[in-house]
Amino acid sequence: MPEMKVTIGGREFDVACQPGEEHFLSAAASLLDAEASVLINQIGRMPEARMLLMSGLMLADKTAGVEDQLRAALARVAELEVEIAEARENPAMVEVPVIPTAVSDTLAEIAARAEALADKVEETL
Repeated sequence: MPEMKVTIGGREFDVACQPGEEHFLSAAASLLDAEASVLINQIGRMPEARMLLMSGLMLADKTAGVEDQLRAALARVAELEVEIAEARENPAMVEVPVIPTAVSDTLAEIAARAEALADKVEETL
């Protein structure tokens, strides 16, 4: 089992991990160190156990917030998937207005009368 030295809050710790998980341990230690550094800058030196506890709680709080955001995002995705499925099942119908035959006939009649009047005007000139 590989052992690594990690630095958290300016203090070194020897930690063992599973083979191949060294980069995960290093990343986790970096997150914990960042929180510990904030605490040390705000409060100053404190006992190791308290520093680790408070840093862990701060990370847990951030994680809980991210989990809430993830749940909300997943719920929104589920809503949108339902909307997409409904849209696929019931595609929007585009209504094309149909001109009634009576209107078309009336317009044709008016056009014929206009042409007849135009012909009469031409004859008179």
